[in-house]
Amino acid sequence: MSDQKVAVIGLGSMGFGMAQSCLRAGFHTLGADVDRDLTERFREVGGTAESLAEAAGSLQAVIVVVLNAQQTEAVLFGESGIVPRLQAGAVVLACATVAPGFARDMEARCREHGVLYLDAPISGGAAKAAAGALTIMASGSPEAFTAAAPVLDAVSETVFELGGAAGAGSAMKAVNQLLAGVHIATMAEALTLGMTQGITPAKFVEVISKCAGTSWMLENRAPHIVAGDYTALSQVNIWPKDLGIVLDTARAAGFSAPITAAALQQYMVAVGLGLGRQDDSAIAKVYARNAGLTLPGEE
Repeated sequence: MSDQKVAVIGLGSMGFGMAQSCLRAGFHTLGADVDRDLTERFREVGGTAESLAEAAGSLQAVIVVVLNAQQTEAVLFGESGIVPRLQAGAVVLACATVAPGFARDMEARCREHGVLYLDAPISGGAAKAAAGALTIMASGSPEAFTAAAPVLDAVSETVFELGGAAGAGSAMKAVNQLLAGVHIATMAEALTLGMTQGITPAKFVEVISKCAGTSWMLENRAPHIVAGDYTALSQVNIWPKDLGIVLDTARAAGFSAPITAAALQQYMVAVGLGLGRQDDSAIAKVYARNAGLTLPGEE
């Protein structure tokens, strides 16, 4: 067992996998979540039983894998915020998709406490999180990268070092989320258009996955529609937030992003239909409803 002591805050599908990867690397790993069942589940697979409050002063690294900027700020500086309790030189790896300006603000506030901050949004999905094979778009000081190196090695396959200060990692994640969110929505549009022409979802996946129109998101999400299984691996609810960040970033740059805006509207409709907690492939239900189509599993 390594002397490295880390905490993973947020044990959802991504955070739980990252915490497991830290355990495999031999770290003393503490998992924390507002859902006590998830915390207990992590303890059952080998997580440290110590509470976050007890452990804070001895942690070398804290990985924050929550939903958004508001939750990130609450974890770091809220009523029970962890940053003031960390030892000088500890590093925070902030993995949520947030605006670049927010990441810069968190870095500055951490610095006031002698704590290092790595802007470290992640990509790859739950399976890669569990395998320690994520892609991380990271930016921060050289000291933050050095302090975070053991954890980065444990949880990722690829780390892109994007700059010497926070913000650049989040900017790159915004660009990635633009493409990812649009790809899912476009996949759903193409699949359901195909249905109007007698092309079954299964045949769509078989053919398009071997053609130039494919994408990683198509190949990953379209099979969920074929199976009629919308168990959430990545919720519809994520996309109004993430594409909202994309549009805010674009607006601040004086940049028009009409395709992003169109995709965002479809996700908003999906949320309005009560699909927010379903897998994001459920955006196909918006198109199916509008066209009077019946998707697999809904016959």
